[in-house]
Amino acid sequence: MQIRSIGVIHSPFDNIAEMPIQPSGAQGVAGRIELDAELAEGLKDLEGFSHIIVLYQFHRVSKVELTVTPFLDAETHGVFSTRAPTRPNPIGLSVLELKSINGNILEVNNIDILDGTPLLDIKPYVPEFDQQDNVRTGWLQKSPNGSQTMRSDKRFA
Repeated sequence: MQIRSIGVIHSPFDNIAEMPIQPSGAQGVAGRIELDAELAEGLKDLEGFSHIIVLYQFHRVSKVELTVTPFLDAETHGVFSTRAPTRPNPIGLSVLELKSINGNILEVNNIDILDGTPLLDIKPYVPEFDQQDNVRTGWLQKSPNGSQTMRSDKRFA
């Protein structure tokens, strides 16, 4: 399997500590996605979507942990039941508001991604496809919703 970076993500966050842990905690934070110029044609018709799903590499993570203590709980959980970055394949996912596209540059809002992060893919967010009814959220159901105020620390660095 070969996956390559198709661009770079720019944000105001140059340090893992104190970053928002999810886009819900980064309301109004502007960022920019710079797609490789030779791939700009692939952005055709994306401007009609209000939100995009961005897949990226957790490039500053240097370890794999199969059990982690996530930011929103004091208990340990399996990494696959969390959004922790210390995964066997360090791939992150964020749903971002798409503000504009100019050539190969996408201006986005609510960014919770470290500056300089390698971009793996962009997909349109489609509520009919992506929003589900009757959702269960596992261990998060008993945790207070702190994703808007919780900030990262160095636990996953």
